[in-house]
Amino acid sequence: METQLVLEKWIGVISTVTIGANKEEGGSRANTVKIGGQSSLPLLFKEGNIPNRPVIAFEIWDTPPLDWPEELNSAYGKVLNDPFAWADKCVNEFKAQLLCVRMQGTHPDFGNKNPQEAAKFISMLLNKVKVPLVIIGSGDDAKDNLIMPACSEVAKGERCLIGCAVQDNYKTLVASVLADGHNIIAESPIDINIAKQLNILISDMGLSLERIVINSTIGALGYGLEYAYSILERARLAALSGDKTLASPFICFVGQEAWRAKEAKVDAHHGIIWETITATSLIQSGADLLVMRHPVAVEKVTKYINAFFDK
Repeated sequence: METQLVLEKWIGVISTVTIGANKEEGGSRANTVKIGGQSSLPLLFKEGNIPNRPVIAFEIWDTPPLDWPEELNSAYGKVLNDPFAWADKCVNEFKAQLLCVRMQGTHPDFGNKNPQEAAKFISMLLNKVKVPLVIIGSGDDAKDNLIMPACSEVAKGERCLIGCAVQDNYKTLVASVLADGHNIIAESPIDINIAKQLNILISDMGLSLERIVINSTIGALGYGLEYAYSILERARLAALSGDKTLASPFICFVGQEAWRAKEAKVDAHHGIIWETITATSLIQSGADLLVMRHPVAVEKVTKYINAFFDK
C-alpha cells in the first residue's frame, strides 16, 4: 500500500519585507532583498508558497571588534581595522547580498562616538557599497536613542532595516523609521507574548505590521538553541493559523551567539561548525534573515539553502 503524505493548509501568510531601495524607488541600492511571504512551515514546499529563500547578512562593525576570537579574526585579516575595507571585502570577495552594520563604536564603553560621527559613517558606507543595509545600535538604550535617529535620517529613502526596538525603548526608533521610510526590528527576550505585544505597540504608533521583522533572540547550539527553536516555531504556527500580529519574518543574530560559545573558540573548525549548525537549525524553525560572521560558515549555509530551493 502506498503511503499518502498528509498536507496541512494554512489560512495565514507571513508578511513580505523588502530591504533596500533602488534608483527607481528613490534609493541608491544596486539590489533589493525580500524576506518572508510564505504560507507554509519552513521547507515544506508542497504545503504552501515559499517565494523567498532565507537570506544571510554579513555582520560588520563601525569599529574594530575587540572581543572576537582569533579564529574568527583571521578570516578577515587586516581589513577588520578599516570598516569600509571590511564591507568591501564582504561584498566583492564574499558576495554578500546585504550587510548588517553594528554601531558598536557609539557605545559609551567602546568609543562613545556621537550622532554626527555615526551619521557620517553610515553616509560614507552607503557610498562605498551598494547592497542594502541592516543597521543596529550598540545595545545601550540611552545612547541608541541619540544615535539611531541620526543613522535613520542620513539613510532616508534607502529602506534599511533598523533596530532594535524593545518593549521599554521603542518609541524614538519607531518615529525615526516612520519619518525616513525604513523597516524596523522588534526585539523580545525569547518570549512569544512579548513579541506579540511589541508588534502591537509599534503598529499603534502608525508603522504597518508589514514593516516589522521579529528578533525573538536566540541561543546557539548547546546554549538554548532548543528553546529558541521552539519559540520561533510557536510564533510561526500562530501566524500561519491567522494571527497577523505575529506574521512577521524572523531575523536571527547567529554569528553573535555562536561565537560566544566556548566550544566555538577551540579552533576555527569548531567555530565554523558551531555557527553553521546553529544557522541551519534555525532555518528549519522559520528564520528568514541570518546575520552571520565567518565567511566559510556563510558558504556552507548558502549551499544548504540552495540545496532545497534549487530543486
